[in-house]
Amino acid sequence: MHSSQFVEAEDQPVPAEHVRLPERGFTVDRTKALVSAAILWVGWATMVYLVTHGMTGTFDDWGLHLYRTGADFHPRGGPFIHEAVRDITSLGGVLLSTLITIGAIVALLFLRLRREAVLFASTVFFGWMLNNLMKWLIGRDRPEIVPHLTEAGGNSFPSGHSFASAMIYIGMALAFASMSKRHSVRYTMIGTAMVLSAMIAWSRVMLGVHFPSDVTAGWMGGAAWAFTAAALLYKPAKAVADSPAGEKLETAVH
Repeated sequence: MHSSQFVEAEDQPVPAEHVRLPERGFTVDRTKALVSAAILWVGWATMVYLVTHGMTGTFDDWGLHLYRTGADFHPRGGPFIHEAVRDITSLGGVLLSTLITIGAIVALLFLRLRREAVLFASTVFFGWMLNNLMKWLIGRDRPEIVPHLTEAGGNSFPSGHSFASAMIYIGMALAFASMSKRHSVRYTMIGTAMVLSAMIAWSRVMLGVHFPSDVTAGWMGGAAWAFTAAALLYKPAKAVADSPAGEKLETAVH
């Protein structure tokens, strides 16, 4: 390889005035967001109906046994797979998801995307309250069909890990998607967030602490809320971001 392909120690840094961030500030299509949200809310409501009427037994039993084998229902795949599942599920835990949320908000402020920072923060804040309300209204004991492979407390329906991971990662993707006007880039970011959050959701079933119907409803609810917030909280978030308080917040970060 040619030495010119590498940065030499004596190379001069690029002056700050010559560094340009990607063009940004594009808004998410709120009509598409609302359509996506409507489809997901219908799926969520369907799962709520099926669970409250005791119609998910076969699906729940199948999902909980899928990752287990033997008379003692031990996990398939050995220690490596089990550790990987625990790593994935931790991405939806309270500690890591909170740190990731804070980091994303700070990054958005550094990029001078105050509107997106406020919108994302609002999405997560109100989303947590919405999920807690759902758990309180519906409630459900955790499954005892297979041994639990991690600690978990509280009501089982809907899955908090699933709701939070969908809400946070999809909401984050929607926020950073405003840095590009290319639909291919936006769809890739949002699609990746959807796949990652779905993996986190299903890991709860693999660990035996949630029914498949819990995580399906939780993921659909979290994703639905992320798209709903992107559409309905846009104007309030913009108003806060453009206020003197919003300007001071960005100045404080910088």
